[in-house]
Order: sequence, then structure tokens, then C-alpha cells
Amino acid sequence: MKFNKKDLKTLTKIIASRRDVRGNNFINKEISSKKLKIILKSALNAPSVGYSQPWKFIIIDKNKKDEIFKHFTDSFEKSKKDFIDKPLYNKLKLEGIKESNINIAVYYKKSNSKVLGQTFMKRTGEYSVVCAILNMWLTSRALNIGMGWVSILKPKKIDKILDVNRDKYKFIAYLCLGYTKEFYNEPELKKLKWNKKKSLKDSFLK
Repeated sequence: MKFNKKDLKTLTKIIASRRDVRGNNFINKEISSKKLKIILKSALNAPSVGYSQPWKFIIIDKNKKDEIFKHFTDSFEKSKKDFIDKPLYNKLKLEGIKESNINIAVYYKKSNSKVLGQTFMKRTGEYSVVCAILNMWLTSRALNIGMGWVSILKPKKIDKILDVNRDKYKFIAYLCLGYTKEFYNEPELKKLKWNKKKSLKDSFLK
């Protein structure tokens, strides 16, 4: 299969339009099971070390959502001490756990046997899961569905809430998906001047 310039233009536009969506932008509209399946199936096409496909998903129910939201709130309060020099941090909305329609926990399934490609770089299995998450993010955007990655969480606490065996699985991400009021024309943290966008030149190791 070959692609053309139009395909590249569309892909480039989707990548450039991807956003980390927070609770102040989600709206009360359900994602159909058909579209959720499209998003999840896109993860299955991600590259994975040794074709291990080590990703596992958990769709979060309302009761678990409430528990995880409480944990996030506690964690966010504790994290404020690390950004005392940046007052803006206290005002940021950094999750959409309750506002989003669907929450998904993503795990890495640890292997009990040798995996091709992991002989010296053990964490490539986890990186494979991150590739799957990016597929989901871009597919969601192509469907005009927002996605946010909540990272102010303690993996041990999430495992306990979700009753996941830490010996078999490793927590990688907590995702919030839902329709949005809008998609910002540039990343929110860039708009708020939290940080500047790097140029291609700045991205090279010197």
C-alpha cells in the first residue's frame, strides 16, 4: 500500500492537533461503543518489542472513578510544594476524571519468558505500551474525541484500587476520554506560557 501527499497532510494535521484534554473542556456526551472499539483497536496496531503486544486495558466504573479522583486530589495537593516558585500550578486543571465519559487504565503485562529485543533493554516492553497509547490518542483526535493522560497518581495506590497484581502487571497510564467544547489551536500549557515549544534545532543532542 502506498500513500500520497494528501494522506501525509492529513496525518500531519492530526498529529499537530493532538491535545492533552482536561476536565474544563469535556462535555456531557457519551462515546459510542463502536467508536471506543475503533480507539482500542488502534492500540493493537502499535509496534511492540518482539511482537509481544504487552498492553492490557481496564475500563473504569463510576465507583472506581470516585476513588481514583480522591487519590488524585490528595496527590495534587502534595505535589504543590514542588512548584512553589510557579503560582500558576495551583490554578491548573490537570485531569478530567469525573468530567470525561470514559476512563481507561493501561497496564504493561510482564513476561515470564525471554522476549526478543529485551535482552539488554528491559523497559522496551513498557515503551511498546506507550506507543499503543499514542495510537489511541491520535485515533481519538481523528474521531474528534478528546483524551487526557493523568500522571499525578501513585501506581501502588491505583493497583490497590483496581485490585491489580503488581507481580504480573505494571501501571503505565490513566486516560480520560470524552467529547470536548473545543480543541485549542495550540497546547494549553503553551498558551499559558508554562513552557516554550522547542524547535527542531533545539531537539538535537549537542
